[in-house]
Amino acid sequence: MSKIKIFSLGGQNENGKNMYVVEVDDDIFVFDAGLKNADDRMLGVDYIIPNYDYLVTNKKRIKGIFISHGHEEQYGAIADMVADIHEVPVYATAFTTEMIKNDLETSDAKFDNLVLVKPHKKINFGKNSIFPISLTHSVPDAVGYVLSTEDGAIFYTGNYVFDSTMAGPYKTDVGKLAYIGKQGVLCLLGEAIYAEKTGWTAPNHRIANIIRSTLNNTDNRIIFNVFQAELYRIQELFDEVEKTSRQVIILGKKLEQTIKKAIDKKYINFDKKKIANISEVEKDNMVILISDEKEKPYSQLNRIVQGFDKFVKIKETDTVLFATAIYDGLEKTASDLFDEIAKIGASLVITAEEDFREYHASREDIMLMLNLIKPKYFMPIMGEYRAFVAAKNAALDVGMKEKDVLLKLNGQVTSFQDGVYKDVMDKVKIDDILIDGKASGDVGEIVIKDREVLSVNGVVIVSIIIDKFSKKIVEKPVITSKGFVFPKKEYQLEAEQKVQQVVESNQKPHYIDFNKVKNEIRSQLGKFLFQKTDSKPMILVIMQEM
Repeated sequence: MSKIKIFSLGGQNENGKNMYVVEVDDDIFVFDAGLKNADDRMLGVDYIIPNYDYLVTNKKRIKGIFISHGHEEQYGAIADMVADIHEVPVYATAFTTEMIKNDLETSDAKFDNLVLVKPHKKINFGKNSIFPISLTHSVPDAVGYVLSTEDGAIFYTGNYVFDSTMAGPYKTDVGKLAYIGKQGVLCLLGEAIYAEKTGWTAPNHRIANIIRSTLNNTDNRIIFNVFQAELYRIQELFDEVEKTSRQVIILGKKLEQTIKKAIDKKYINFDKKKIANISEVEKDNMVILISDEKEKPYSQLNRIVQGFDKFVKIKETDTVLFATAIYDGLEKTASDLFDEIAKIGASLVITAEEDFREYHASREDIMLMLNLIKPKYFMPIMGEYRAFVAAKNAALDVGMKEKDVLLKLNGQVTSFQDGVYKDVMDKVKIDDILIDGKASGDVGEIVIKDREVLSVNGVVIVSIIIDKFSKKIVEKPVITSKGFVFPKKEYQLEAEQKVQQVVESNQKPHYIDFNKVKNEIRSQLGKFLFQKTDSKPMILVIMQEM
């Protein structure tokens, strides 16, 4: 019999940054290693990944990191992690492997420990094993992972929906799910993002009707914004385009490579002859396909709207079809972007405002999964806490007992001893790593706070020149500002006098304590500015000797 621990380093009470750890005695299995896009408050931060110090400390015990599918919320942290855990293998299916390779290449990260897995092919790890099961998502080759232990299976779903129209690499193997359920499942780690939404996700996740209507309602250009890896959404577009005389222009080398490779590997069905060259971008009947990079949500569309893209400029006659969900925390950014499009005069179709859903399990999907898997315990994962409560209610409706539904936050440990849940208070240290460009680890709360101050209140720069020998002020202090305006000229003159008084009060023959002077200026000038303006700009003091 085994001692099992389950906890998340990211993904609970949030959307994205998924990373779930299962310990079976001395063996560690990690499911997904994703990122989360920074919201409007994270000034200058591109994206966020979980703090993975626990994995670095215990890397010799890790059997592998198992990626469920090719979305950055599941694999986006890999490129930032591999330098520290390069000896740990990363397991993924064919399409997901290609996405990880592309990300590693873009990030200039060296890693040669990717292991290809195939659905329904068991991987043995001593007394434990991993069994990938095909599930339906908006990308091909999505899988859930069954970790078989002596005390029963632990099933990690990743993201999924039940949709009987999906085929090939998008199809859910319902038979395998039912088979696993009959073998005995100790715990289901099941996604809960859409648990509050009633009914099934299908067919509400399909936007073919919206695309068809948009194509039929205009003879002019259409700009189609989509998540790069959402191949099935792209397939919906291509299916409708093939019914018309239109051609498609794919904007962005990475997106173009991804789509063409997907066509070659039969993940997407489309005639490559209908993919036009960028030189034809001004033609009226073109459909221009764009997507975002992970570091900057809405970056591509925003660049086009602002007129900075060298190929595409939005025209009054264009239609912009925004075929993606709006990132949590970036609602204002999206709203401002939509306003700018409206100011240009282009038409805007926002699928998020239509009654459509992304490829996540709604209430009925969750209940069907519970009925197929028949877990002894259910731990909702991925999403806000209220979604976990909704998933719990769904579990109660299919007959589970309240004590067997485990609602956990990041870092809180779920323990099982000999197949029985133990209510312990163990916690694992958790934190966020903020990625700013190619830098990580040095962007903390203090930096974010400084950026917030700068963005709201600006900066005041105090320049002082001191005689090298006498230590007296050569000229009166000069105060300049960026993003901060003195409401009255006399306030600036008074501020300069206060700075001069601080310097003179600290002067001694041939000596002056620069650090003390700077701190006093920041303190006194800060109080003065707040008293006069109700603002707290950042104050930088520059002292030079000459």
